[in-house]
Amino acid sequence: MLRFIFSFVGGIFTFLTLGALMAAVGIGGVLYLYGRDLPSYETLSQYTPKTISRIYSGEGRIIDEFAEERRLFTPAEEIPDIVKQAFISAEDKNFYEHAGYDPMGMVSAFVDAVQSGGRNVRGASTITQQVMKNFLLDGSRTFERKIREIILAARIEQAMPKERILELYLNEIFLGQNSYGITAAALTYFNKPLSDLSPGEAAYLASLPKAPSDRHPVRDREIAVFWRNNTLREMFENGYIDRAAYDAEREAPLLSVQAGDYEDFRDELPDRDYFTDEIRRQLSQNFGEEEFFSGGLSIRATVDRELQISAAQSLQQALEEFDRTLGEWRGTGKTMPEEALASEEQWRAELRRTNVPRDVALVAPWYPAVILEVAENTLRIGVEDVTETEAEPFVVPREDIRWLQGDFFDNFTPGDVVHVRRLVGDDGGFLRWSLRQVPEVQGAFMAMDVNTGRVIAMQGGFSYQHSVFNRATQAQRQPGSSFKPFVYAAALDSGYSPATIVVDAPIEINTPQGTWRPKNASNQYYGPTPLRTGIERSRNLMTIRLAQEIGMDTVANYAERFGVYQRMDQGLAASLGSDETTLFKMVAAYSMFANGGERVEPTLVDRVQDRYGNTVYRHDQRECVDCTDPMLQEGLAPRIYSNRDRVMNEITAYQLTSMMRGVVQRGTAARAITLDAPIAGKTGTTNDAKDVWFIGFTSGIVAGCYIGYDTPRTLGRGASGGGICGPVVNRFLGDAIDRYGAAPFAVPGACQFINIDRFTGARLSNDAFGDNVVAECFRPGEEPLFGITFDGGFAMASDLPLVDEVPRSSRQVTTSTGETATVGPRASFGTLSSGGLY
Repeated sequence: MLRFIFSFVGGIFTFLTLGALMAAVGIGGVLYLYGRDLPSYETLSQYTPKTISRIYSGEGRIIDEFAEERRLFTPAEEIPDIVKQAFISAEDKNFYEHAGYDPMGMVSAFVDAVQSGGRNVRGASTITQQVMKNFLLDGSRTFERKIREIILAARIEQAMPKERILELYLNEIFLGQNSYGITAAALTYFNKPLSDLSPGEAAYLASLPKAPSDRHPVRDREIAVFWRNNTLREMFENGYIDRAAYDAEREAPLLSVQAGDYEDFRDELPDRDYFTDEIRRQLSQNFGEEEFFSGGLSIRATVDRELQISAAQSLQQALEEFDRTLGEWRGTGKTMPEEALASEEQWRAELRRTNVPRDVALVAPWYPAVILEVAENTLRIGVEDVTETEAEPFVVPREDIRWLQGDFFDNFTPGDVVHVRRLVGDDGGFLRWSLRQVPEVQGAFMAMDVNTGRVIAMQGGFSYQHSVFNRATQAQRQPGSSFKPFVYAAALDSGYSPATIVVDAPIEINTPQGTWRPKNASNQYYGPTPLRTGIERSRNLMTIRLAQEIGMDTVANYAERFGVYQRMDQGLAASLGSDETTLFKMVAAYSMFANGGERVEPTLVDRVQDRYGNTVYRHDQRECVDCTDPMLQEGLAPRIYSNRDRVMNEITAYQLTSMMRGVVQRGTAARAITLDAPIAGKTGTTNDAKDVWFIGFTSGIVAGCYIGYDTPRTLGRGASGGGICGPVVNRFLGDAIDRYGAAPFAVPGACQFINIDRFTGARLSNDAFGDNVVAECFRPGEEPLFGITFDGGFAMASDLPLVDEVPRSSRQVTTSTGETATVGPRASFGTLSSGGLY
């Protein structure tokens, strides 16, 4: 009997031993089979999640953000304990105890599934397993994937601390509303940083990973509250919160951004505009789109927010004023179906869905509105986001549309979507609603610091939401006469002076397309004229003769050196600005006139930092010699060493600036620029006035504008750069000067000043005075040559009817308009006055 018992026990032992051995071999085989070709978990140590790139103003305020996945990475040590505890309670309460997988959790999940007949199937993955699934494996629900997940989880637990694993999980997890990671989700749902979350809010976020789309705080409110409370219960049972906190948080309402309880953080961001979108475009080229949209870059923009508003509104005002002179109504082109007008609720909902610009704030915000009724003398309207009050009748009176051509009723029908803005009186009181429309004519504006290249304002059109095409950087346009300063710069560096005499007379040039006969804008000729007058009055014929004298190859070299063109056409027409370039390049080139001839590269970005705070780009490469000297004498500013290249002689730059001051003081921009400050600039108008330009500058800021139709066509008779673009620059520079001031232009120490008669180019005595006297800067030892006239090799007829404007011994002449005027004697070599292109 005893032998039988020993034999039986021995058999059982052998069976168990063999069974254990076989199980071990089987498990080992499974682990070997599924663990052979697993991805390396070492990649997690170099993991860099896709995070938001943000653009900041100079004051450190967020002004825009770009992302593929809306994620803000937060290191584990900066994540509050209550947030970690909420997710651990909801997802993996044994996280700090298990070795990557939880056998008891698996058994419990299996038992629940069997007992419920398969109705209650829940996952048993630990946080570590979820990290493996999210980062290294696919999301398939197969036995093979589960085994591989467990193997990887066990390995990673041996190679990486728990806090690092939790950090990866909390920053990668998707939590709905396009929010990835807990930091972005806290802003999305509660507009709070992690440190300000309550236990209930942390619990709600922790309940989202399993089904974020089914636990919306408004649409699925009851379900959301149930799962929030379920997580709170787990937190209480795990000892993370006490009974009082559990009871209080469970009874608290679920407040959220989506329910309107908190402001949306996006509401605090300004509307995307041309400036930040141009940063996106340029940095995507420099760093690559993937790095820009997912690299977590911190970008410090150069924009001055106040002057950006000034730039936008200055350009918009000019575009709207021009549009209204045409008297044409186009509206938005959008119309609601008749049934949408049946109730206020319906038309408001339809209006919200209508895609029209909402970023215009010219004088006052522009609102989308719908015409509800066309009465005899009024339009009854409904305005988006504005409710009716007795003080503001929602009607547009007939008098508001007097600027329109045609019959009142031919322009409007009920259901038309329009723009309106409030008109107010001098006392700020409401007067009426006024109809507005986005102009068809477009344009661009840009301003930058002449010494650093920092672009402080950029407006690429009337409205970014109407058209994202940035006309400041992307539109290739003919600069017209605004190109002429580069011809004159080449001449001044070639030995000419502001007093040099060039013939203003007709020219005929044979071209493959036939004979070209360029003209001045006035269709008149002025004979021998000083260079100063040529640029002040923007004389075409003088410019062509000058370009012929110095050679178009020299002019092209200057234009390319200044960055206006990469490869300029060398036909004489190009001297009048017939080649195409961008406003961005023109404004940058003019800055080199203003700063004394040193190269400046324009930039919209001061600095770019990567996700770790390392500076990967810095625009200003100048060295501050004394910035770190603690013994710097009181009252002395640190010295800044500039290593910029010189693109033109500093005396040439000053001569040209002085001549362009004449453009503003008495030339083609005299009526447009009314500021009491040292300002220089140049107007430009292309053939048939298809584009009009003005670029003006102080000693510190250069600002430029062009206006024209996107598909070029004439702006109409009388359109000019000074008349249309000049006021834009004038308004902006007024605001910029109020903000930064405007010092006199720096005078090179080597300048030799000689009084010159600006009408004749003749030398005057040192004590001469009067409107005709100009103190011209000459190079040391340089004297103006008299009796020499340059004609570019083109003939000048002896019987040419010249226009006289010099007030010498008077005589009566008949002007081009048929009126009588008193002028001086006929000008001759060295004795001629000014005349006329804009």
